[in-house]
Amino acid sequence: MAELIPITMPLRTFKGHEDWVTAVAVVPDKRRMVTASDDKTLRLWDLKTGDVLKKMEGHRNWVCSLAVSRDGQLIASGDERKVIIWHGETGESLTKPSKPTPISSLDFSPDGKVLASGSWTKRRNSTSRSIGCGDSVHWVQYSPSGELLAIATDAIFKFIIQAQENASHPSRVTQIQLVTRWTPDGTRLLTGGIRSILHTEWDTSTWQQVVILGGPLWIIYAITVNPLFDQRTIATFSTHLATCVTFSVDGKHILSGGDDKMITEWAIKLMWEDALLDAQKLTHAALHGLQRYDEAIDAFTIMLSKLDHAPEAKVRDLRQQYIHPSQAVWTELEYAPLRLLNTSTGLLCDRAAQMSTFKTSAEYKELLSSTTKHSDLQTGRIKDVVATYFSCVLLSHRWEEMEAVLPDIQDKVVYELNGLGGIAKLQSFCKVARDAGYRWAWMDTCCIDKRSNTEVQESVNSMFVWYRHSALTIVYLSDVPPSSKPGALARSIWNERGWTFQEFVAPKVVIFYQKDWSLYLGDRSPNHKESSAIMKELENATGIDAQALVTFRPGMSAARQKLQWASKRVTTLQEDVAYSLFGIFGITLPVIYGERKQRALGRLLQEIVAQSGDISVLDWIGQLPISSLRESVSTALASKMYDQLEQLSAPRFANCRLHLPCISFRVTEVRRKRGSAEYRIKADGLHDLFITTAETLVQFSRAKPVQQTFLLIRPWDRDLLGVPDFAEQPDSTDDTESIGDWSEAGSPLDDSQLYAFDKFHGGSPVEGEPVYRALRLMVRLGQPFDAFLLAQQRVGEYKRIASDHNIVAQVKDITSVDKMDIRTVEIL
Repeated sequence: MAELIPITMPLRTFKGHEDWVTAVAVVPDKRRMVTASDDKTLRLWDLKTGDVLKKMEGHRNWVCSLAVSRDGQLIASGDERKVIIWHGETGESLTKPSKPTPISSLDFSPDGKVLASGSWTKRRNSTSRSIGCGDSVHWVQYSPSGELLAIATDAIFKFIIQAQENASHPSRVTQIQLVTRWTPDGTRLLTGGIRSILHTEWDTSTWQQVVILGGPLWIIYAITVNPLFDQRTIATFSTHLATCVTFSVDGKHILSGGDDKMITEWAIKLMWEDALLDAQKLTHAALHGLQRYDEAIDAFTIMLSKLDHAPEAKVRDLRQQYIHPSQAVWTELEYAPLRLLNTSTGLLCDRAAQMSTFKTSAEYKELLSSTTKHSDLQTGRIKDVVATYFSCVLLSHRWEEMEAVLPDIQDKVVYELNGLGGIAKLQSFCKVARDAGYRWAWMDTCCIDKRSNTEVQESVNSMFVWYRHSALTIVYLSDVPPSSKPGALARSIWNERGWTFQEFVAPKVVIFYQKDWSLYLGDRSPNHKESSAIMKELENATGIDAQALVTFRPGMSAARQKLQWASKRVTTLQEDVAYSLFGIFGITLPVIYGERKQRALGRLLQEIVAQSGDISVLDWIGQLPISSLRESVSTALASKMYDQLEQLSAPRFANCRLHLPCISFRVTEVRRKRGSAEYRIKADGLHDLFITTAETLVQFSRAKPVQQTFLLIRPWDRDLLGVPDFAEQPDSTDDTESIGDWSEAGSPLDDSQLYAFDKFHGGSPVEGEPVYRALRLMVRLGQPFDAFLLAQQRVGEYKRIASDHNIVAQVKDITSVDKMDIRTVEIL
């Protein structure tokens, strides 16, 4: 006898019906569910959110039957008097009510062309055909192929061959049959009813009973079969709280309804622990005594797959304890350069070659053996082995004239090349890394394909992360001779290069080597960042506190100080002045060699301000002047906007309208997300945004415009000007206040920082306070802001559209200033 597994704890409930839930079906798109109720309505639900998408009204009596076509395009419902066909997507009625007939059950044929209905008038109807059944019909259902139709009645169920009208072979049972269900392959039919038999399973090739489960006086109100996981996984309900039931399309959940007026979702309880044990046994068998590693991996993969698809949260949590060795490799390599030099073979390896090398290694075989023989499948164990194997050494150095590039070493053994110039440096670096016990090494000159813009882009934006996750960074000082005295490091040109700043502050472990690849000062400590003598030299050379160099963290904190630290460094390519700082601030930007230094610095500055809101970076005295903003924004245009905004009056009420000064952006497109109250809004000069509102908005676009005007506005705030509001200053006789009290609240600038200086190696001041204030205003206008959505009314005034949440908008970039319209709008 098959095993019954009770499920008693539901996952969640769907509430909304006002009476008994009589039918439930999941739409094939997996996103929606439709239900019927004694409250005379149907409801279309969003399965993800649990929200009601549509309340479908049209029945005058309680709805007792429901069917959804296989393609989800049609929904049929029946009550005591009629059948209604609905649109499967919108829930709108498509047909007029049929002639009065009490409907007990409905089902679409697999092709959707025929609708079968059962009736308590002892007849079964299929389109225009009517078949007498001798007893009240409780259930009708087509077989998966559509060739057979099962009919459950008070005393019998019968199988109708559709090609031959009324050709049937009734099979007599002694109990009332309330429900029938086919298995997905059509080889079994399940029936359930009342009195002595709980559930009967029939072989459809012989029509013999093959399984009977039951008990005295039990009643089966609902029965359903899992469509995917296991064709023999069956759900039955013997409580009036669940008189209708169905599986989700993916087979992972059960949805039931009954007289509690709600739909309940249940998780399927399967024997996941047994599946895990079986997979472990397979893995052990594949390895034990045979060393069949590929089979071991396959078995391990099967186990992880089963855990991944577990419907229960506690079982999915169990999955987090296990990790496939290959998965751990990709996780480890996520923070490693794209290409690495194998210090043992001298070959340059891409990711695929690195993975292949690992799979043939003793470490990999030992890992598989231990994880199966000792059941030690913990994630930490695998990660440790993989992390050790892929420990990588990176080089920091000053580029010289004859450096090795990728074509020089690709598909060649590094150690066999002619050891001159950059090749000699590369060979020595690989040998030092190998002798230190590391299998992998990376050097920027030859491990990046500079012919590929995509690879250069990724490398520049990932460089800081690569150095951060290196096991060791070797700093090669080509201008520091052997046996140098303390102070030689401070004088090295390495301290002046742009890229070497992040190459030192990013890694956790650094060792300095002299020109002959001997240790600097003979210091054999494992990490020169812990040497007080060496760190003191670097502090004197860079002007940066030694502790700050050791504990450096990337990001936007202390942005102005970080810019000052980098201000004296130089690069060979002028754009690298900006690109070498991407990792310092933890930002990702396009790499566009040829754009020139000013534009690259301008983009960097804009991004720093946009993310941090710290406009004090405009005062950086170094290679990033405020004049770089003029590469993107005309100072004349910025000054004009500043003047216009300064002239705006305060908001006021007049004639029952709010006169609100603002910066407006014309809305160019409104699109509603299908099946929800969420709209996508596009406006000139702004990033696209989404709002949720109970109001119904007119949908339009540039291609299909409407006469009504919509605006997104930023209510004007004089604080953005950065000047005191004299209308709100205290009386001059009150000497407890000072001019300092009028300064902008929270501004990072003080009076000594009022002017920005255009200092390119001793430059001169920019135009002065008015221009500086105007450009600073542009920066502030580039920050996210709370916006209002307005719809124009007939007379020209506007109405505010209520949104469920604050509408947060942001200009696309500072150049969008020309899309801003300064005006005063009247709001009802």
